[in-house]
Amino acid sequence: VQLVESGGGLVQPGGSLRLSCAASGFTFSSYVMSWYRQAPGKERELVATITSAGGSTNYADSMKGRFTISRDNVKNTVYLQMNSLKPEDTAVYYCNAQGTWEDYWGKGTLVTVSS
Repeated sequence: VQLVESGGGLVQPGGSLRLSCAASGFTFSSYVMSWYRQAPGKERELVATITSAGGSTNYADSMKGRFTISRDNVKNTVYLQMNSLKPEDTAVYYCNAQGTWEDYWGKGTLVTVSS
């Protein structure tokens, strides 16, 4: 099982980034997918979730209207489009796959929002 995040980097406040998480080794289309993040010195927090077929999404309040989660069950990839980024969005962003009995995590990708 692998979840590989990509797309992180340094961006100025107000900018945008698109994160990707490529999945392999499990039946991607059967799993609820989420993005989490962990800022320095803080606990990991949920950013957004998308159901297995992509029909429903959910966001943390501070991300609503700025972030969009989506998935491609053909490419086995989940995305996080992040707009209007703020310095407080600086964190390591992790991909998570939630199944009935297990969940999987990627190693994360660092997003730094700074001028």
